[in-house]
Amino acid sequence: MRSNYLAMLFFILLFSTAVNAISSSPSQHTAFMHLADEYFDHFYFPEHPTEATQLGIHTYDDQLEDYSKAAVLREVTLLKKYEASVSAFNPMTLDEQTQADRELLLNAIRSQLLTLQTIRFWEKNPDIYSSGITESIFALIKRKFAPLPDRLRSVIAREKRIPEVFEEAHKNIKNPPRIYTEITLEQLPGLVKFFQNDVPAAFSTVKDENLKKQFAESNAGVIKALLAYQTWLKNEVLPHSHGDFRIGKATFIKKLKYDEMVDTSLDKLIAIDLANMRQNQNEFKRIAKEIDPNKTPQQILAELVVDHPAPDRLLKDFQSKFANLVKFIQDKKIITIPSDVAPIMEETPPFLRAVTAASMDTPGPFEQTAKEAYFNVTLPDPSWSVDKTNDFMAAFNYPSISSTAVHEAYPGHYVQFLWINQMHDRLRQIIGARTNTEGWAHYCEQMMLDEGLASPAYGIRDQREANWMKLGQLLDALWRNARFIVGIELHTGKMTMDQAVDYFVKEGYQSRSVGIMEAKRATVDPTYLYYTLGKLQILKLRADVEKKEGANFSLQKFHDDFMRQGFPPIKIVRKAMLHDDSATL
Repeated sequence: MRSNYLAMLFFILLFSTAVNAISSSPSQHTAFMHLADEYFDHFYFPEHPTEATQLGIHTYDDQLEDYSKAAVLREVTLLKKYEASVSAFNPMTLDEQTQADRELLLNAIRSQLLTLQTIRFWEKNPDIYSSGITESIFALIKRKFAPLPDRLRSVIAREKRIPEVFEEAHKNIKNPPRIYTEITLEQLPGLVKFFQNDVPAAFSTVKDENLKKQFAESNAGVIKALLAYQTWLKNEVLPHSHGDFRIGKATFIKKLKYDEMVDTSLDKLIAIDLANMRQNQNEFKRIAKEIDPNKTPQQILAELVVDHPAPDRLLKDFQSKFANLVKFIQDKKIITIPSDVAPIMEETPPFLRAVTAASMDTPGPFEQTAKEAYFNVTLPDPSWSVDKTNDFMAAFNYPSISSTAVHEAYPGHYVQFLWINQMHDRLRQIIGARTNTEGWAHYCEQMMLDEGLASPAYGIRDQREANWMKLGQLLDALWRNARFIVGIELHTGKMTMDQAVDYFVKEGYQSRSVGIMEAKRATVDPTYLYYTLGKLQILKLRADVEKKEGANFSLQKFHDDFMRQGFPPIKIVRKAMLHDDSATL
């Protein structure tokens, strides 16, 4: 009997040793990372040179995406090849982080296949051509990663190929949704002005006459092509734009699974968001009543937006807000900030002023030269009337300045960029999820107030402003709550565009103009629920980690550990931090 026991024990030890050997094979880890490098360096970046430029890889700065149908079919073929190669790796032969990287890459490939083969924006959305080529040129202008003449040469090289892009658009576009054609026509005048005014202005100091002549020719060709595209869309495409923008329930579920690794049923997701929305609405009404019980929440909001700094104080107020936020983060031990270097505060460059009020411009993780990060703030034009200036400055009311600084910089996007920039996992520096990046920034808006930011010690003038800050945060939360519902309901056929606009007004507490803009965005960004979805996932993860660690829980450690994972879907972060596959919601 004892000999049988010993024999069984020996077998168990032998089997365990074999499993451990399989589950942590350095050679398989190395082989997978080589495959990932091949995917990016020999396929993805050559096919997507604009994205390479944005990431700080400048090998392809003089190249432009191939928008032809043949290129789409070629990309599909190669994606399927890499899908098979990545799938062939047995996850049990990889360590935990590489297992997650395998899943991350596989889902990214499948998401791209879904976009090309099923959603088919290249056939349905005229804007991907006109806005796509504009982004390709903008990527060469916005950062000083090379001398101006060198970047101009790259601009010329890309611009020479742009007329071909619109030739391919003529071949590819088939019965687009009317809303897509209308959005493209709304965008085009601004894009034309970008090439007429902003691109020449960016290179106005170049002295090389031959280079300036080449640029004048290539840029004129782009403007001509854009104007012709506009005429074609208006006269020939718009009258015959009868397609459906809805991607449908099955595709929506797949997109959510591939992009965010969320497989919760849509009905349950809606129920979760509605519960959060009702909570936010009730809190909004409570605080509004506390400010003035004789006024409606809408009247309180009207007062809020007129309380803003003078335009010539705006940059200084943002700068001081950064200092207060950093002090608060350090005092309250919110998160480790990996660098003392703050983003450079500056007025938004001319070529960006039409499209952004405030934005964070960080370099790609592989940028070796232009490593500065810029926080851009758009100031009103001095020639504007008083009424127009005041209307513009309403977006910079004091609570909004604080919320924007938290979301974009401390501890939002900028701090996350600092962490990602120092990672040693190349794949996670490239591939991530919006539930992580936007979820993190949105989570920070609430978290910082929960931790006590609305205090005179950190630049808040009085209790009234503290209450306004909370209202501002809740208004932004309700805006994202409404996106959550509208995205699902629009694309599954349960809501019309008019109903979507009304939903933003009634449930999201937004103006009708914002509702119209947001409903339009939903048609091309179906899963823009990622703000609230990510925030709720992070809140649940934090609660579960705190429950597990009890008295040993540290908010700073939680946030630092979260940042160490890069920006993958929360499911991957959750498994790394809790070491289980428990539900993210």
